[in-house]
Amino acid sequence: MAKPGLDGHDRGIKVLAAAYRDAGMDVIYLGLRQTPESVVKIAIQEGVDVIALSILSGAHMTIFSRVMDLIKENNLSNILVTGGGIIPEEDVEELANIGVGKLFGPGTPVNESLKYIESWVKEHRR
Repeated sequence: MAKPGLDGHDRGIKVLAAAYRDAGMDVIYLGLRQTPESVVKIAIQEGVDVIALSILSGAHMTIFSRVMDLIKENNLSNILVTGGGIIPEEDVEELANIGVGKLFGPGTPVNESLKYIESWVKEHRR
């Protein structure tokens, strides 16, 4: 889990990280101001199943697109890229077209994203 870009609003992702840990997931929270390159590098090093990004700054198209480019460059088709933030519906559709998984907006119940991730991992686990 990471907060890429210059967005400093991290309360929500910290709540999610704690909830996911409480549900039994191994969670690595990279913190604020991460680059797509650092996120993908650590995902490779740690052998993660999921990359979850929280973006409230409006840079979602640039950041998610770069992460997906790096995923493809590194042949990591077995990693789910998901996340949330303030993302207009037309951008959600465009991001889905490049392979980004389900995105969650503010106010989404924690259990909804938790169940989505658990289901995806169960279906795609290596």
